[in-house]
Amino acid sequence: MRMFHLVSVTAMVLLFTACKTKEKKDAVKFVSVQSLIEQQAAHIDTSLYSIRKIVTHDSLHSDTSFIAREKFREAAKEFLEIPDLSDPKIARRFKEESRYDTLIKRVIITYIPLDAQKEEIKKQELVVSTQLDNNGYNKVTNIIVDRVINNRDGFKSQQMLWRMDKSFLIITTTQKPGEPEVATTTKVAWNEEDLQ
Repeated sequence: MRMFHLVSVTAMVLLFTACKTKEKKDAVKFVSVQSLIEQQAAHIDTSLYSIRKIVTHDSLHSDTSFIAREKFREAAKEFLEIPDLSDPKIARRFKEESRYDTLIKRVIITYIPLDAQKEEIKKQELVVSTQLDNNGYNKVTNIIVDRVINNRDGFKSQQMLWRMDKSFLIITTTQKPGEPEVATTTKVAWNEEDLQ
């Protein structure tokens, strides 16, 4: 009886260890775009930047305004709501591809959903400098995100670009059933000289 108990305990330990090992193998580690954007927003929360917002409708009419630091997160909410790929449950739904672009001399890391039909985010892309910063790390220079929502209420597409430490741009195209397509470009800049 005692031998049976010892064998049972040993089998349970081995089974538990095997499950843990399988979990570790299955865990995928991706760069969190959301945390990079959150770091930028936290920096802006404590900065003295003058934050400018330019909204252009159908390339015809544009409005320029200044926004308060307290309103920055609201303006950047589309970026702050991007699914966090550091969460293993979300990461399992995406795959990573990387390549070196000789023209811009940058590494491009792309996250694409395994089943594009089930995901609003069609692509998350990081453009990474090959030069090291003061801390010895490669710096992400740009973040590019493509989002598409297509349902009975209509179609919405967003091409989003975040230029680290400078600005972000969101091009939103919407079309409701039976109505013409509407395009809106929103640019928010806080550390950029040229807004055009």
